[in-house]
Amino acid sequence: MKAARDWSTRHAKGLHRLYEAFEWTLELLDPLLHKIGYQRLDKTFARLEGLIKGFLFDSQSCGQCTLGATGMACPMNCPKTLRNGPCGGVRQDGGCEIKPEMTCVWVKAWEGSQQMGQGDSGLQVIQLPVDTRLKGRSSWLGALKSRREKSA
Repeated sequence: MKAARDWSTRHAKGLHRLYEAFEWTLELLDPLLHKIGYQRLDKTFARLEGLIKGFLFDSQSCGQCTLGATGMACPMNCPKTLRNGPCGGVRQDGGCEIKPEMTCVWVKAWEGSQQMGQGDSGLQVIQLPVDTRLKGRSSWLGALKSRREKSA
């Protein structure tokens, strides 16, 4: 999984564009998905999302995906599960304080953000703490539902 995770941050721009196209498709399908029921579809979507994002990003399926804001690096891979930047213990070589053999997730997030042409703008967005009740739920459907509620 680590090789795919590293590949994904190196190719963050293309993956983000692919996701934007997928998101556009989901928005087109939203009236149908809403009619079927988000809750009814959640298990299927979560499984599909877990397979795709698990392989590409080593996603931890928190249900509150921030890949687009973190250079396509899943911050939940941080041993401390920090969602708002590095802990301050990043080693000189970019290694993690807890797992020195692993590159700090936030070093990867920075690299991915540069690939996406965001600079550090996505990384500057403060993320809310993880709601553990959403673990294993589809963040795709959650985002659709949230957009629908905001536009109502």
